Amino acid sequence: MTVYGFHASHEQISPRQLLADVQLAEEVGFQAAMCSDHIEPWSKRQGHSGMAWPWLGAALATTNLTFGTVTAPGQRYHPAIVAHAMATLGQMFPGRFWTALGSGENANEHITGDAWPRKEVRQQRLEECVDIISRLLDGETVSHDGLVRVHEAKLWERPDPKPKMIAPAVSVPTAVRGARWADGLATINMDPGTLREMLARWDEAGGADHKVLQVHLSWAPTDDEAYAIAHDQWRSNVFGPPAAWDLTVPTFDAVSAEGISPEQVHRSVVIESDLGKLAQRIHDLASLGFDAVYLHHVGQDQRPWLETAGERLLPQLR
Repeated sequence: MTVYGFHASHEQISPRQLLADVQLAEEVGFQAAMCSDHIEPWSKRQGHSGMAWPWLGAALATTNLTFGTVTAPGQRYHPAIVAHAMATLGQMFPGRFWTALGSGENANEHITGDAWPRKEVRQQRLEECVDIISRLLDGETVSHDGLVRVHEAKLWERPDPKPKMIAPAVSVPTAVRGARWADGLATINMDPGTLREMLARWDEAGGADHKVLQVHLSWAPTDDEAYAIAHDQWRSNVFGPPAAWDLTVPTFDAVSAEGISPEQVHRSVVIESDLGKLAQRIHDLASLGFDAVYLHHVGQDQRPWLETAGERLLPQLR
């Protein structure tokens, strides 16, 4: 049976409010949650960006949900620090925490002042980080000299079970490469043909059975209201790679101000006022082969969406 979870968007909502939102998500029937890990939002309109790691401790302690986060070791975070955080949450909340480890976006990583590497170098750096994190979680003392450097690092708190390390991907080649090391795949809603190809290639590459889908959606009582929410909050997020990974927040804002078409917004966000139609669209995506689906309503006021989803959407999905 597919697990339906709530996506907590730190870029759009203050951490205090987001904690209340995820607690409400559990109350109305969501079975799991995941969150982003940014230091900057995608646009000034979104206007928030609490730190994921302390928030995760509070969220895990005040709900019974499982949680995941998407993070990027290698530039803004040293891999030993990511391993330390994972080990601590995994030890405190056994079996309830996972991490998707990606190569990052310039919008967050530029704060170090280091040059933003090209994609191939970022991918190599990620794979070094994954190996370092995995060995640290296994209890090894790790030294490493490569695209990242580690000197005699050791974790003194070891989680049992070891938190899953998931490969996030929005392209087929990235998914295939992640299949080498990951405990599962995480991706986002896109055209079904691309998703089918990604899942098939993942399986061919020997990828793990666990497959996570994050669905960006906008619901409101009318289609016009739902579209207005999506256009306001998510029009800076319609760009695919490489722009999505290479631009910074001021550039996203500038480019999106030049005019984003309704078609671009609809490709990135499932926009629907009819809950029956919304349930069918989510079900169609889930049935492609995902065992966990995290729903991200892109509005900033989550209560109306959560209450409606709990009462009228989740029962249809199940």
